[in-house]
Amino acid sequence: MIAEIEKFIEIQNSIDEILKNSPFKMSYIIEKSGIKKPTFFKKLKEKRFTPEELLVISKTIEVKQWRNETKEEILESLKKSEEDIRNGRVYSYEEVKERSKKRLENYGNENPI
Repeated sequence: MIAEIEKFIEIQNSIDEILKNSPFKMSYIIEKSGIKKPTFFKKLKEKRFTPEELLVISKTIEVKQWRNETKEEILESLKKSEEDIRNGRVYSYEEVKERSKKRLENYGNENPI
């Protein structure tokens, strides 16, 4: 239990650097946190986010790690993609954009698309 508490303190103390190195804009993180902008920056300055707030922030900024695929797996995936195109199993740009937007909005939520 001590290790978990020490890790929490470490994250709390370095949250400003973690957010700075995040691939997401601060405005997006603030919006997803549900904390009002002035309050968010005050908490950031004072390094006093609650564990629940840090959890929401972490779920927002955590970048999904993709597994390394072998050359054969990549080629097989490309073959399947070509087959999908030939058979008309495709989405328009607008459909893909809308799905991506919804996935991003739901990223970190309990019920993702």
